[in-house]
Amino acid sequence: MYTPYVPRQIYVTADAANYPHTRAVLERLPSLEPITIPDITSLSRYDSTQSFVLARQKGGFFKPCPCTQKYVCCGYKILNLVNNCELNCSYCVLQGYLNNPHIIAYVNLEDLFDELDTLFETYPNRLFRIGTGELADSLSTDHLTGFSSALVAYFADKSNAIIELKTKTSQIDNFIGIEHRGRTVVSWSMNTPRLIASDESMATTLNERLAAAKKCADAGFRIGFHFDPMIHYDGWQDEYKSVVDRIFQTIPAERIIWISLGALRYPPHLDAIIREQHPQSKIVYGELITGLDGKMRYFKSVRAEMFRKMHAWIREYSTNVFVYLCMESAEMYQDVFGWDSRTTISLSRRMNELIL
Repeated sequence: MYTPYVPRQIYVTADAANYPHTRAVLERLPSLEPITIPDITSLSRYDSTQSFVLARQKGGFFKPCPCTQKYVCCGYKILNLVNNCELNCSYCVLQGYLNNPHIIAYVNLEDLFDELDTLFETYPNRLFRIGTGELADSLSTDHLTGFSSALVAYFADKSNAIIELKTKTSQIDNFIGIEHRGRTVVSWSMNTPRLIASDESMATTLNERLAAAKKCADAGFRIGFHFDPMIHYDGWQDEYKSVVDRIFQTIPAERIIWISLGALRYPPHLDAIIREQHPQSKIVYGELITGLDGKMRYFKSVRAEMFRKMHAWIREYSTNVFVYLCMESAEMYQDVFGWDSRTTISLSRRMNELIL
């Protein structure tokens, strides 16, 4: 059973103290006495792994997804509203990427919306697919921040943009009743029950994810699913097929906007971190090689087999649901789907057609 994150301590940077979202978070945590700090850099003196920090984003919120030129990218864009995640998934690259254990939420959403207003008005003929799940789960701290309700309301009247909220939680209560006009996609990272138990143990179960997805679909939201990372192990075929079956038995195919497939990959230095911090995990014991992007990956033949089978299982239920690959080559697209996606532009164009 999933338990929402509860911090042991809360810090507020001096320049974030007077924002409405700061006051709202503090009201939701009345038992914690906030500690005011000069800025984020002063956090180094604190070592709590369960501390929540409210800060002001001094730079831009918006940026391109950090894809690599070696593989085809879907043209996704990112909003960084929260840094770090408490779900502690074994394969998470944040373990070797972020340099402090604190979860930081940026409360100056007024600046975020001003930034987006300028962007959308400057490029009225461009379509923007935007997500919030690069440096954190989109919803795992939403019971504290309430960011989702502000985002859903903001994007509801945007004709050239959608927001994707990507999660492994069931935290949908803040936004499910808000008018969205089809401009919000709610997505779940998916895996088999075995891997959820061993490598995503602080996230929701498969049943909880599907139940939340059904509620969102019933409320008119378009739903996405991301099988990323897929893990190769004895029994993977039966277990991943069962998850595909469960999805389409629960969610009408016409409500699913896309499904992505991505195989396990991680920077080489993460190997030692996974072995030390997640001794129960078996993901590092597969046959892995260094890919074009310098990350550890399965052999191309193994990845292709996994993707082809997943694609076939999905197509047994729907010929219309869009399926794409995450961080894979044009050759892999040809091998798995039989269609040409030589550039980021071609894949991005196909996905943009889904949101027109």
